[in-house]
Amino acid sequence: MAKRIFVTATNTDIGKTYTTKLLLKSYASRGWRVGVIKPVETGVVDGFCPDGSELLSLVQELNQEFKDISVEDIVPITYELPAAPFVASNAKPLDINILHVRMQKLEKLCDVLIIEGAGGLYVPVDEKYMMIDLIQEFQASALLVTHCSLGCINDTLLSKKALVDKDIPHIVGFNCKKEDAGFLHVSRPYFEKIGFDVYKIDDDIDTLSQLLYNL
Repeated sequence: MAKRIFVTATNTDIGKTYTTKLLLKSYASRGWRVGVIKPVETGVVDGFCPDGSELLSLVQELNQEFKDISVEDIVPITYELPAAPFVASNAKPLDINILHVRMQKLEKLCDVLIIEGAGGLYVPVDEKYMMIDLIQEFQASALLVTHCSLGCINDTLLSKKALVDKDIPHIVGFNCKKEDAGFLHVSRPYFEKIGFDVYKIDDDIDTLSQLLYNL
Protein backbone atom coordinates (compact mmCIF):
# COMPACT_ATOMS: atom_id res chain seq x y z
CA MET A 1 0.00 0.00 0.00
CA ALA A 2 1.24 3.48 -0.85
CA LYS A 3 1.70 6.10 1.84
CA ARG A 4 -1.70 7.76 2.18
CA ILE A 5 -1.97 11.45 3.09
CA PHE A 6 -5.37 13.08 3.43
CA VAL A 7 -5.50 16.84 2.80
CA THR A 8 -8.29 18.44 4.79
CA ALA A 9 -9.00 21.96 6.01
CA THR A 10 -10.72 24.10 8.61
CA ASN A 11 -13.36 25.09 6.05
CA THR A 12 -14.04 25.31 2.33
CA ASP A 13 -11.93 27.55 0.06
CA ILE A 14 -8.96 27.42 2.44
CA GLY A 15 -6.55 26.00 -0.13
CA LYS A 16 -6.78 22.20 -0.21
CA THR A 17 -6.29 21.83 -3.96
CA TYR A 18 -3.47 24.39 -3.96
CA THR A 19 -1.77 22.52 -1.12
CA THR A 20 -2.34 19.12 -2.71
CA LYS A 21 -0.57 20.29 -5.86
CA LEU A 22 2.40 21.57 -3.85
CA LEU A 23 2.64 18.26 -2.01
CA LEU A 24 2.59 16.34 -5.29
CA LYS A 25 5.43 18.49 -6.62
CA SER A 26 7.41 18.14 -3.40
CA TYR A 27 7.26 14.35 -3.36
CA ALA A 28 7.92 14.10 -7.09
CA SER A 29 11.03 16.26 -6.71
CA ARG A 30 12.47 13.51 -4.50
CA GLY A 31 11.98 10.92 -7.18
CA TRP A 32 8.89 9.33 -5.66
CA ARG A 33 5.97 8.25 -7.81
CA VAL A 34 3.00 10.39 -6.82
CA GLY A 35 -0.72 9.82 -7.12
CA VAL A 36 -3.86 11.71 -6.20
CA ILE A 37 -7.54 11.08 -5.64
CA LYS A 38 -10.46 13.31 -4.64
CA PRO A 39 -13.11 10.83 -3.47
CA VAL A 40 -16.05 13.22 -3.78
CA GLU A 41 -16.39 16.49 -5.67
CA THR A 42 -19.49 18.67 -5.73
CA GLY A 43 -20.24 21.54 -8.07
CA VAL A 44 -19.60 19.30 -11.09
CA VAL A 45 -21.58 20.59 -14.08
CA ASP A 46 -21.87 18.69 -17.38
CA GLY A 47 -19.28 16.19 -16.18
CA PHE A 48 -16.54 18.78 -15.67
CA CYS A 49 -14.67 18.42 -12.37
CA PRO A 50 -12.78 21.67 -11.71
CA ASP A 51 -10.55 20.29 -8.96
CA GLY A 52 -10.27 16.80 -10.38
CA SER A 53 -9.24 18.00 -13.83
CA GLU A 54 -6.59 20.26 -12.36
CA LEU A 55 -5.20 17.46 -10.22
CA LEU A 56 -5.23 14.94 -13.06
CA SER A 57 -3.34 17.28 -15.36
CA LEU A 58 -0.60 17.82 -12.80
CA VAL A 59 -0.22 14.21 -11.70
CA GLN A 60 0.09 13.09 -15.33
CA GLU A 61 2.97 15.55 -15.74
CA LEU A 62 4.68 14.24 -12.61
CA ASN A 63 4.06 10.52 -13.01
CA GLN A 64 3.93 8.98 -16.47
CA GLU A 65 2.27 5.87 -15.06
CA PHE A 66 -0.90 7.96 -14.72
CA LYS A 67 -1.07 8.68 -18.46
CA ASP A 68 -4.02 6.33 -18.97
CA ILE A 69 -5.86 7.39 -15.81
CA SER A 70 -9.11 9.30 -16.32
CA VAL A 71 -10.76 12.01 -14.27
CA GLU A 72 -13.36 9.41 -13.28
CA ASP A 73 -10.55 7.49 -11.59
CA ILE A 74 -9.35 10.61 -9.80
CA VAL A 75 -12.87 11.68 -8.78
CA PRO A 76 -15.04 8.55 -8.42
CA ILE A 77 -18.13 10.31 -7.04
CA THR A 78 -19.50 13.65 -8.28
CA TYR A 79 -22.57 15.78 -7.66
CA GLU A 80 -23.80 18.89 -9.44
CA LEU A 81 -24.98 20.97 -6.50
CA PRO A 82 -22.07 22.87 -4.87
CA ALA A 83 -22.93 21.80 -1.33
CA ALA A 84 -21.99 19.23 1.28
CA PRO A 85 -22.15 15.75 -0.30
CA PHE A 86 -25.01 14.78 2.02
CA VAL A 87 -27.11 17.62 0.62
CA ALA A 88 -25.83 17.42 -2.96
CA SER A 89 -26.68 13.71 -3.13
CA ASN A 90 -30.09 14.01 -1.45
CA ALA A 91 -28.73 11.90 1.41
CA LYS A 92 -27.71 9.04 -0.87
CA PRO A 93 -25.53 6.48 0.95
CA LEU A 94 -21.85 6.76 0.08
CA ASP A 95 -20.51 3.93 -2.08
CA ILE A 96 -17.43 3.34 0.05
CA ASN A 97 -16.49 0.22 -1.90
CA ILE A 98 -15.92 2.10 -5.15
CA LEU A 99 -13.59 4.48 -3.32
CA HIS A 100 -11.51 1.59 -1.99
CA VAL A 101 -11.40 -0.03 -5.44
CA ARG A 102 -10.24 3.19 -7.13
CA MET A 103 -7.63 3.83 -4.47
CA GLN A 104 -6.23 0.34 -4.84
CA LYS A 105 -6.03 0.85 -8.61
CA LEU A 106 -4.14 4.13 -8.24
CA GLU A 107 -1.83 2.82 -5.52
CA LYS A 108 -0.36 0.32 -7.94
CA LEU A 109 1.04 3.31 -9.84
CA CYS A 110 2.46 5.40 -6.99
CA ASP A 111 4.50 5.46 -3.80
CA VAL A 112 2.57 8.32 -2.20
CA LEU A 113 -1.18 8.83 -2.66
CA ILE A 114 -2.58 12.25 -1.78
CA ILE A 115 -6.29 12.16 -0.92
CA GLU A 116 -8.03 15.52 -1.13
CA GLY A 117 -11.14 15.95 0.97
CA ALA A 118 -14.09 18.28 0.43
CA GLY A 119 -14.75 21.17 2.77
CA GLY A 120 -13.85 20.79 6.43
CA LEU A 121 -13.64 17.85 8.81
CA TYR A 122 -17.30 17.82 9.79
CA VAL A 123 -18.81 18.14 6.35
CA PRO A 124 -21.48 15.42 6.16
CA VAL A 125 -20.92 12.91 3.37
CA ASP A 126 -23.95 10.74 4.11
CA GLU A 127 -25.84 9.61 7.21
CA LYS A 128 -22.89 7.45 8.33
CA TYR A 129 -19.78 9.37 7.32
CA MET A 130 -18.45 12.81 8.07
CA MET A 131 -15.37 13.85 6.11
CA ILE A 132 -13.18 13.15 9.15
CA ASP A 133 -14.40 9.55 9.17
CA LEU A 134 -12.97 8.99 5.69
CA ILE A 135 -9.48 9.73 6.98
CA GLN A 136 -9.84 6.83 9.38
CA GLU A 137 -11.58 4.65 6.81
CA PHE A 138 -8.63 5.06 4.45
CA GLN A 139 -6.03 4.63 7.23
CA ALA A 140 -4.37 7.89 6.24
CA SER A 141 -2.43 10.55 8.07
CA ALA A 142 -3.71 14.09 7.63
CA LEU A 143 -2.53 17.53 6.68
CA LEU A 144 -4.88 20.10 8.19
CA VAL A 145 -4.77 23.25 6.08
CA THR A 146 -5.79 26.35 7.99
CA HIS A 147 -6.03 30.04 7.14
CA CYS A 148 -4.12 33.02 8.53
CA SER A 149 -6.89 35.60 8.77
CA LEU A 150 -8.62 36.79 11.92
CA GLY A 151 -10.30 33.82 13.58
CA CYS A 152 -7.65 31.28 12.62
CA ILE A 153 -6.79 30.53 16.25
CA ASN A 154 -10.30 29.30 16.99
CA ASP A 155 -10.71 27.50 13.67
CA THR A 156 -7.31 25.81 13.87
CA LEU A 157 -7.60 24.63 17.46
CA LEU A 158 -11.12 23.29 16.99
CA SER A 159 -10.16 21.26 13.92
CA LYS A 160 -6.96 20.03 15.52
CA LYS A 161 -8.90 18.88 18.58
CA ALA A 162 -11.24 16.93 16.33
CA LEU A 163 -8.27 15.07 14.83
CA VAL A 164 -6.69 14.49 18.24
CA ASP A 165 -9.95 13.14 19.66
CA LYS A 166 -10.05 10.52 16.90
CA ASP A 167 -6.34 9.69 17.25
CA ILE A 168 -5.62 10.68 13.65
CA PRO A 169 -1.92 11.43 13.07
CA HIS A 170 -1.65 14.87 11.55
CA ILE A 171 0.32 18.03 10.86
CA VAL A 172 -1.07 21.56 10.56
CA GLY A 173 -0.11 23.87 7.70
CA PHE A 174 -0.97 27.57 7.46
CA ASN A 175 -2.00 28.82 4.03
CA CYS A 176 -1.19 32.52 4.41
CA LYS A 177 -2.21 34.88 1.61
CA LYS A 178 -1.05 38.38 0.75
CA GLU A 179 -3.97 39.94 2.59
CA ASP A 180 -3.03 38.05 5.77
CA ALA A 181 -0.08 40.28 6.70
CA GLY A 182 -1.64 40.85 10.12
CA PHE A 183 -1.15 37.16 11.05
CA LEU A 184 2.35 37.94 12.32
CA HIS A 185 1.01 40.29 15.01
CA VAL A 186 -2.60 39.17 15.47
CA SER A 187 -2.47 35.37 15.66
CA ARG A 188 1.08 34.00 15.48
CA PRO A 189 2.09 35.30 18.94
CA TYR A 190 -0.50 33.03 20.55
CA PHE A 191 0.60 29.96 18.60
CA GLU A 192 4.21 30.63 19.56
CA LYS A 193 3.23 31.13 23.21
CA ILE A 194 1.64 27.68 23.42
CA GLY A 195 4.45 25.99 21.47
CA PHE A 196 2.33 25.35 18.36
CA ASP A 197 4.50 24.73 15.30
CA VAL A 198 3.68 27.24 12.56
CA TYR A 199 4.50 25.66 9.20
CA LYS A 200 3.49 27.76 6.21
CA ILE A 201 2.25 25.99 3.09
CA ASP A 202 4.26 28.16 0.70
CA ASP A 203 7.48 28.38 2.69
CA ASP A 204 7.63 24.98 4.37
CA ILE A 205 6.05 22.52 1.95
CA ASP A 206 9.14 20.32 1.77
CA THR A 207 9.32 20.16 5.57
CA LEU A 208 5.61 19.40 5.74
CA SER A 209 5.88 16.65 3.14
CA GLN A 210 8.73 14.99 5.04
CA LEU A 211 6.91 15.21 8.39
CA LEU A 212 3.76 13.77 6.85
CA TYR A 213 5.62 10.89 5.25
CA ASN A 214 7.13 9.98 8.61
CA LEU A 215 3.83 9.95 10.51
